[in-house]
Amino acid sequence: TGAKPLARSEAPEPYNLLENLCISRGMKTPNLYVIDTPVMNAYASGMNEGNYNVTVTRGLLERLDKAELEAVLAHELTHIMNRDVRLLVVAVVFTGMISFLAQMMWRGLRYASYGRGDRRGRGTAVLMIVAAVLLWVGYVLALVIRFALSRKREYLADAGSVELTKNPEAMISALEKISGNAMLGDVPSEVRQMFVENPPSAF
Repeated sequence: TGAKPLARSEAPEPYNLLENLCISRGMKTPNLYVIDTPVMNAYASGMNEGNYNVTVTRGLLERLDKAELEAVLAHELTHIMNRDVRLLVVAVVFTGMISFLAQMMWRGLRYASYGRGDRRGRGTAVLMIVAAVLLWVGYVLALVIRFALSRKREYLADAGSVELTKNPEAMISALEKISGNAMLGDVPSEVRQMFVENPPSAF
């Protein structure tokens, strides 16, 4: 995403907010990164405590007030506490495996169909059609599971933010400001699913 480490001297307030939230839960403070864009968005990343990161955009820092920024940071911390990044990576790998197996089976059937007689060729063609349909359904279901999982975890993170900050109005206000101003270009769909706001067109 082109994120860079955010210096504490450059933005002391988000650091203080993040540290206070982490202290309240007895957890190590993640690294803080920033994407230099007026777009408003944020995401958490990292697979274990040593490399957890919270990334925010410059637009988010400039346009949210203190309470709203705290709510978004709490949202991302909830993802970290719930191990959502690890769960999403597993879902992405699962989907990738289905896609890979579908391509391998399709190519194998095509290769096997060459040089066959008419009768065996017709049988192979039917088998290829059935296999293609089954593989397509499996792949679509894997994508649906991945997207549904991502959205469910976002709702849980919203609830976690409210639990951490005790300020539901701030989370609502932050989401209203972010909505419609969240599109980041040239970002893989797997990464977009970690954003606090993932516009439908990003799929």
